[in-house]
Amino acid sequence: MKQKKIILPESEIPTEWYNIQAEMPTKPLPMLDPKSLRPITAEDLYPIFVEESARQELNQSDAWIAIPEEVREKYRMYRSTPLVRANELERALDTPAHIYFKDEGGSPCGSHKLNSALAQAYYAKEQGVTNVTTETGAGQWGSALSLASRIFGLECAIYQVRVSYEQKPSRRTMMQVYGAQLTPSPSMSTRAGKDVLTRDPDNPGSLGMAISEAIELARTTPNTKYLLGSVMNHVGLHQTVIGLEAERQMALAGEQPDVVIACFGGGSNFSGMIFPFLRHTFCDDATTRYIAVEPSSCPKLTRGRFAYDYGDEAGYTPLIPMYTLGHSFVPSAIHAGGLRYHGGGSAFSQLLRDGYIEAMDVDQIESFRAGMLFARTEGIIPAPESCHAIAGAIREAERCKREAKAETILFCLSGHGQLEISAYEQFIRHTLTGGSPTDEELRAGLSDLPEVPACAIN
Repeated sequence: MKQKKIILPESEIPTEWYNIQAEMPTKPLPMLDPKSLRPITAEDLYPIFVEESARQELNQSDAWIAIPEEVREKYRMYRSTPLVRANELERALDTPAHIYFKDEGGSPCGSHKLNSALAQAYYAKEQGVTNVTTETGAGQWGSALSLASRIFGLECAIYQVRVSYEQKPSRRTMMQVYGAQLTPSPSMSTRAGKDVLTRDPDNPGSLGMAISEAIELARTTPNTKYLLGSVMNHVGLHQTVIGLEAERQMALAGEQPDVVIACFGGGSNFSGMIFPFLRHTFCDDATTRYIAVEPSSCPKLTRGRFAYDYGDEAGYTPLIPMYTLGHSFVPSAIHAGGLRYHGGGSAFSQLLRDGYIEAMDVDQIESFRAGMLFARTEGIIPAPESCHAIAGAIREAERCKREAKAETILFCLSGHGQLEISAYEQFIRHTLTGGSPTDEELRAGLSDLPEVPACAIN
């Protein structure tokens, strides 16, 4: 049996991030100003975002962007992360496939999110920003930004989706340990939150609502910027350390993946894992398949529409070209809070639209069944989000068994689930529910998309 776990030395931690926008055959459509419908410039984003993040967001010319040495030094706390051969899972499935996973759960906050949090917090500090604000669902991004803010001396305010705030007390406490100010969303502390609660006092919240509250706070508080953990192109850029390491590790394992898989909420871990491999499809005619796995309860990729939409519920963001369920869509209260987002990033959405990427949806019950099997074979309890990637990998491994193909499958284990034990308890007690929205519910969510001329999309 070949080496089960491969860890690169610190000297091989990437020195540059990969910017896929520079090499995409079809560039992402521009973000638009919702009033004038003109393309957004980096300067238009400066009032909300850190300036360097805004410039990276719209950079479509530089394929490689240097990682600041201070950020790379912080990466050494936990990078490189292991590439692991899932031998026991292979045996349990009796598949000829070779299954590997890139384990991002070893970071101090337990997920991949710290890769971008450190970068964005560093750029905020360099600009002289003193306060940052953000949203979080399950809490992985909130935990990561809380820690990164503490490392770089920033004050951090977080709006956590209310249903996740109530479901995940351990994540809530982790953010508070790192020093963040935490508010369940929707709240009465912002106009956006008050509007939602006036309409629906029992609203469970959504990432779109929490984004609105975080942006409103950033816009109304001096020397404060909004940092976010997914969807935007600069976030996916920072996450490419995952795939760049995995490329090198797969070469050391003596294999190349036939299928690369990651879960999908707004696109951060998917972009980070897949984009470095995808460049070989553009440049070297690689035939690798790339699969995004989303929850059936929030099926923007498999049942949504490609359109211009807001990134938040209140309409504070620019219009983003993306696969969406509508910015007012509120998903059911699944435990994979990081996947409860109505839309996908513009670069990812264009790649899906052009056929470079595939998408599948997985019900919550199937995802936890996959997570249980993974825990019992590989010993790691995965985050509910990562359970979706595992479910996708299992589907592909079972296909390989039916077709008698010894393909190599690689997936991103975006985080551990040791703070999600209550969700696993519900699964074991058979009180966990599944399900997906009806066609009527999807039509309702898509009914209030902003009006943009068709020529802007085609």
